[in-house]
Amino acid sequence: MPTLAKTCPHVARGMNYAERAATSKAECRWVQLACQRHLDDLEKFAGKSSPFFFDAVAAERVIDIVEHFPHIRGIWAKHQKRILLEPWQSFLVMCVFGWKSTATKARRFRVAYIEVPRKNAKSTLTSALGLYLLACDGESGAHIVSAANTRDQAKLVFTDAQLMARRESGYCGRFGVEVLAHTIVQMGSASKFEALSAEHSNLDGLNLHAALVDELHAHPTRGLWDVLATATGSRTQPLIWAITTAGLNRASVCYDQRNYVLDILQKRIEDDAYFGIVYTCDDGDDPWDEETWRKANPNYGVSVHPEGLRLDAKRAMQMPSEQAAFFTKHLNIWVNAAIAWLPAGAWEKCGDTSLDIEDFTGQPCYVGIDLALRNDIAATVCAFPPNGARDWWAVFGRYYLPEQTVNRAENSHYQAWESTGRLTATPGVVTDFDYIIGDLADLAAQHDVREIALDPYDAGPLINDIEKAGLRKPVEVRQIAPNMSPAMVELEGLVLSGKIKHDGDPVLAWMMANVKVARSGDLMKPTKESLEKKIDGAVALLMCLHRGMSHAPARTQAYKDRGLWAIEL
Repeated sequence: MPTLAKTCPHVARGMNYAERAATSKAECRWVQLACQRHLDDLEKFAGKSSPFFFDAVAAERVIDIVEHFPHIRGIWAKHQKRILLEPWQSFLVMCVFGWKSTATKARRFRVAYIEVPRKNAKSTLTSALGLYLLACDGESGAHIVSAANTRDQAKLVFTDAQLMARRESGYCGRFGVEVLAHTIVQMGSASKFEALSAEHSNLDGLNLHAALVDELHAHPTRGLWDVLATATGSRTQPLIWAITTAGLNRASVCYDQRNYVLDILQKRIEDDAYFGIVYTCDDGDDPWDEETWRKANPNYGVSVHPEGLRLDAKRAMQMPSEQAAFFTKHLNIWVNAAIAWLPAGAWEKCGDTSLDIEDFTGQPCYVGIDLALRNDIAATVCAFPPNGARDWWAVFGRYYLPEQTVNRAENSHYQAWESTGRLTATPGVVTDFDYIIGDLADLAAQHDVREIALDPYDAGPLINDIEKAGLRKPVEVRQIAPNMSPAMVELEGLVLSGKIKHDGDPVLAWMMANVKVARSGDLMKPTKESLEKKIDGAVALLMCLHRGMSHAPARTQAYKDRGLWAIEL
């Protein structure tokens, strides 16, 4: 090791990391096994007749070139710092680029799967490696792609590589690289580096030297992955370098690759061409403990700032809907797509049985309608925004079901709500919308109904009947994540801060408890676990808030600025 430290100091750092991490309780099980695999391979393939050997000099060269590139974001870019790989990053690079085939001298690993939480500089490293693979890997006609599910995502790694190359004139001059608007090229070897996505018009005929796959967990199908995997067949040492955080979809290509890596690390299967490592926490670790955060985030205290994690953790502890994002993005824990929304009992704490809608006569309100015909409940929710001395929202709900559905023996809770007047049973086998229109007319006669929000799906006849009744034309609010997510964030804040009140409505309380959160990236929308657990009233309330927020510019801007509801932690 002393000799290695002199001749290949970067590799020596990676080796030291592997030796320490293989037995360290500060590392998760999968990191321990990945490091132990490398150490075992050094012994396993030590003989001259072994199929593979470790080329420390080659690995050192790659790391040295990567560290010549500048940072282009954050405080390091501000101070014009160059990339300095942490020991764990040196370990990754030295494994992928240092192991060679004895027979061909080509790289051993053709796929590298690296799962690590956000803000651990995986994209920065990937951009620099793309530039190495383009111009320094000795491949004629190399075609390098930054690949992702969407064009915008694919451009992230590629754009950073463009900026790195433009700011490092020595790289462009020495290796004859030219940075163009949409490609980076090395004319001497006829090589190019560009962004590629599943949205690309033609993915056929690719002949790739390397594919840098960003956020694999976001790929809804395995189509792009399969195209990339088959596009490297004619190259002597191709590489698919996949970086990702954990996700929600366990039926995805990403989760398949993750399981494959875990099987390799546990020696259930053998694949000498596949490198993988997963940074996460272990079963039984406390997700709110800073030692767990340190275990899951190898750049903890470097590019992952403890202060930010503490704030995110406190928010997630109080808002169950934020826990999935915290677990996946910061701890690399795969979670179910549907998770709890509000903390247990939080909605009930906002109840006030003395509230009476008659006390709000003449006051402005927003009405949300979630329609249903037979088995689902049609819900109409009326929400009064803060007004004058009152700094909280007041919410009242009305619910409708066909009497045939209500009278079924298994629906005793519906029958109880009907007997107390909370639920209206309309004659027949389908919900009679005339009852909804009649109640809307009563609301409009007593209150200042500013808007009626309605999802236009299958609502054409009702919209016409509402207009014929002389009521305001409903505003179309589609129940999609871009509409629902801001309203859900707003409602979370209102509930946790006590800025919304209801009259103890048991139907709405039941529906609020049934709401789960389905996430799409950073957006969320309400969902339910089963058909029996209705959420129609909660959806109608969110539609009210969506419209109310659109008429409160200051509040809407505050939401945009803060991103999430600011609560006292």
